[in-house]
Amino acid sequence: MSAPNHNHSIDMQELDRMRPPDEARAIIARHLTPVGSEHVPILDAGGRILAEDIHAPEDHPPFPASTMDGYAVLAEDSSPWREIIGTQHAGAIIDAEVTEGYTVRIMTGAALPPGANAVVPVEATELMEDHVVIHQEDVKSGENVRPVGSDLKQGTLVLPKGTRLGAPEIGLLASMGIDPVPVARKPKISILSTGDELVEPSDHQPLGPGQIRDANRFSLATSLREEPVEITWIGMAPDRREDLETLLRTRLAEDDIVITSGGVSMGELDLIKAILFDADDVQVHFRRLYMKPGKPLNFATHDSTLIFGLPGNPVSSLVTCELFIKTAIRQMIGLSADKIDRPTLRVTLLEDVNPSDRIEYQRGVVSVGADGRLVGRNTGSQISSRLQSFLGINALLIIAPRESVYRAGEQVSAIMLAPPYAD
Repeated sequence: MSAPNHNHSIDMQELDRMRPPDEARAIIARHLTPVGSEHVPILDAGGRILAEDIHAPEDHPPFPASTMDGYAVLAEDSSPWREIIGTQHAGAIIDAEVTEGYTVRIMTGAALPPGANAVVPVEATELMEDHVVIHQEDVKSGENVRPVGSDLKQGTLVLPKGTRLGAPEIGLLASMGIDPVPVARKPKISILSTGDELVEPSDHQPLGPGQIRDANRFSLATSLREEPVEITWIGMAPDRREDLETLLRTRLAEDDIVITSGGVSMGELDLIKAILFDADDVQVHFRRLYMKPGKPLNFATHDSTLIFGLPGNPVSSLVTCELFIKTAIRQMIGLSADKIDRPTLRVTLLEDVNPSDRIEYQRGVVSVGADGRLVGRNTGSQISSRLQSFLGINALLIIAPRESVYRAGEQVSAIMLAPPYAD
């Protein structure tokens, strides 16, 4: 006997209620499951999310080290003449002790030889055969020396769990001998474009009647790869229900996130919505959003797999991916809470903007004005089929619904996708 279909017992009016974006994000957050962790070679850890707190396993530097080329001396020795008894290179230790009247030539990064407590830079000295004349007066103990643990103290927290690993973080891990590195597993994602009207961009034949080249899955994949994910399958399926159901079943068994593009509106062949609703083991959580673009977004779950049925229009698809799917990914991989959301800033409009009857996310360009204020403008026509409106943007301008036009000089919030441009 099949399990009862939970979707058929849902209040349809509530299921199709247009939910504000923040409510939708909260629903998604309640139903996602954090991915596990794995250890990867340090050269493969860039861009990944740290799965454990990293504490310094030892002091760094583990020895007092010279910060410049020069001569290791005893600071208390007031004699300007010193006999050179050896040379200390980085990575080696010579068998010599510095006492009054003696010195060791030392290179940057090398360990201070026994007895020495300061380094006089080479430019403050004069070499005389096997002696050196110190021209610097009042040499202080510890001068030009990095003390033990001055960079990292053993046991201190260096990198907290949830850190995105960039170049400096990888360098720190290497300096501490952390290899392999514990990181969050990459969520497995499949992307499916639906529609018999779609043809491959690699098909160079002239378009037939009613045909268009599929752009969505390529733009979605590129956007998603800004996060540490594994795209396990990407392709097209025709608008035939049996084929779609078979493909979806296969992907639901393999992936953490299944993304479909198209097939979620009100048309006769918009099958994704019907397939999700009729499946006994899929729970649909909402189907419409109080926003533009992206109103017909379906969100459902199958066990721990998240299912996003995105609109077919390319702008709607990219905006909803940015606002909902990438946010969910950052939560699943355990990115630190303060980095989950893009920064939101207040900007002054440079031009009049017409509001919609819903919250609208207009593609925008934000820059720093001559007076230091942040100013913004949209990219022209904001219809959801015009992918060109994304070119050159660094923000999504949040235009709340209202009766009157937003006039130039008014302020709105902007979700920053990249830093502001210089005006």
